[in-house]
Amino acid sequence: MLKLKIISAVVALLTALLIPACDGTGGAGGTGGNIKKFDNTLQGTWVSNDAGVYSGSLKIDYDRLTINGYNEGQTPSGVNDNRRPFKTFTKGVALKGYSEDGKIFIEDGGSLQEGIPYTYWEQSSPPDNKKLNFLRFTFGDRVETLQKQ
Repeated sequence: MLKLKIISAVVALLTALLIPACDGTGGAGGTGGNIKKFDNTLQGTWVSNDAGVYSGSLKIDYDRLTINGYNEGQTPSGVNDNRRPFKTFTKGVALKGYSEDGKIFIEDGGSLQEGIPYTYWEQSSPPDNKKLNFLRFTFGDRVETLQKQ
């Protein structure tokens, strides 16, 4: 009888330890399956389609975004710097983020920034009908179009 009580206590203890470690996503200590991520169509490397005044790139992974380029030095003298894409974000570092309802959200400096609206579309390029993917943002009154590489 004592052995049965000990076995029951061990099973109860192991069960109590195991349940909190499961998060529903196959890993331990997560958010219960509510992980926010970037839409699959956005994942990849995007570069400026028209380098005109500003040039840069976005590398979008599952739940991270890295901004390269778009540096302060790219703004010509006398031009409104509010038109510079991603001007307030840290460059060259993978930042947490996700997409939702036509906006991308980026966490920078420990706080989630206001969502940036985007438009995504695909088109075919003649003569081989290669599929091209585009991502468009508006900064100030300037449109920034990126093409997936």
